[in-house]
Amino acid sequence: MSLRRLGQCLLVAVAAVGLLTQQVSFAVAGGGAQAAGVEIGPDGVLRTKVVPDPTGELTRTRIEQSRVRLGGELAHSSKLRKVSLNRLEAAVRARYEKGELESDDMKYLAGLTEIQYVFYYPETQDIVLAGPAEGFYEDVAGRVVGMESGKAVLQLQDLVVALRAFPASGQKSQVIGCSIDPTQEGLAKMQKFIGFIGSNVDRTDTNRIANGLKENLGLQEVSVLGISPRTHFAQVMVEADYRMKMIGIGLENPEAKIDSYISKARPSDVARNALARWYFTPDYESVRVSEDRNALELVGSRVQLIGENERVTAEGVRLAQKASKNQASQIFCNSMTTQYDRLASVAPAFAQLRNCMDMAIVAAYIQNQDFYGQSGHFFDFFSDESEFPVESYEQPKQVETAVNAVWKGNRLMTPIGGGVEINAAKAVSKDVVKVDENGSLAQAQKQLGGVDLADGQWWWD
Repeated sequence: MSLRRLGQCLLVAVAAVGLLTQQVSFAVAGGGAQAAGVEIGPDGVLRTKVVPDPTGELTRTRIEQSRVRLGGELAHSSKLRKVSLNRLEAAVRARYEKGELESDDMKYLAGLTEIQYVFYYPETQDIVLAGPAEGFYEDVAGRVVGMESGKAVLQLQDLVVALRAFPASGQKSQVIGCSIDPTQEGLAKMQKFIGFIGSNVDRTDTNRIANGLKENLGLQEVSVLGISPRTHFAQVMVEADYRMKMIGIGLENPEAKIDSYISKARPSDVARNALARWYFTPDYESVRVSEDRNALELVGSRVQLIGENERVTAEGVRLAQKASKNQASQIFCNSMTTQYDRLASVAPAFAQLRNCMDMAIVAAYIQNQDFYGQSGHFFDFFSDESEFPVESYEQPKQVETAVNAVWKGNRLMTPIGGGVEINAAKAVSKDVVKVDENGSLAQAQKQLGGVDLADGQWWWD
């Protein structure tokens, strides 16, 4: 079942109702102020986290410490680093059997910042990921990023979650995603509050109305689909969704030049009782494969933002709305999509989302092409939570509502929405993937050569 058919599964992180009858324009979303990241407390409530480093001294110190710790080749950048997943699992298993945890190079996939290729080598039965890589460190917000580019590096725990979603057994998660949903009760109370506001409001009422909207809408509920909610992968989706809405309503202003919804919205853009929704999906035309299907290439920015509209009744029930033109929403979606590369380069949370989407697509392709059976390697160790635990994070259960109040004309607008939807199986289906008929992808795989590694070696440049 798709997330859209589930109502709000991935599509709405917050609620909003557009009673266009007042003098203040409001945007509502789950979240708080602009932040470097989020954290989830023991109560399951997700909140923003701001960690200042005004001089950059702490960052420079961390980079130098990491450079010394990593040493050698791992601290240097590579245009195309290769990682054998088979050999990586064997190396991690060997450490666990000695009572040791995985090393940093294992945790962060030898510093890969992006997956560019997936290769299967029949002669050695290796499943290989390849892409740019660099030395890495943990930034002041606790996120592991590249020393040179600041891009988020891939994480083994996220790859394991993706592989479990598309296992050798043939079962698969049709859709992976998250949702942050307002309750029906909260929506109904918010509608009722808007009805009580009255028409004679002015700028002095802004804070009162904003606080009233936040209080009446209340906490919103978080749910995760297709994977365990107690994983880093799940937290990445929730944070990216959350912060996308913050950008849309003007509460977070990234260095990337993105036209926010609230900056472009006009009263005519939002129908009465309307709910504008935005959600991230992969660009399903980003996959290219070789004719023998032993090579896959991911191209383009690979993430897009999609918009939809709903109507909210006085009882707080959300109903699908017939297609209607919402110019401000479309501008925001287009701007977010075209600027996503830039956004990901300055806000690692969005690079992490793209990495997770890529890993889900890779896992779906490994299953689709039965690289498990061809290689005789079924990732039994990574697949077993009791052997290799990744479900160690606090489960996000709720987020606080934030309201941005902006004066525009003589109507009250309360736009909201968002989500993440990853249909990885669709991305690798025969009717979607592009076949490289000129052979350039197969040639690239051949030029990189087969896999001839020393015992225990699992990555190389």
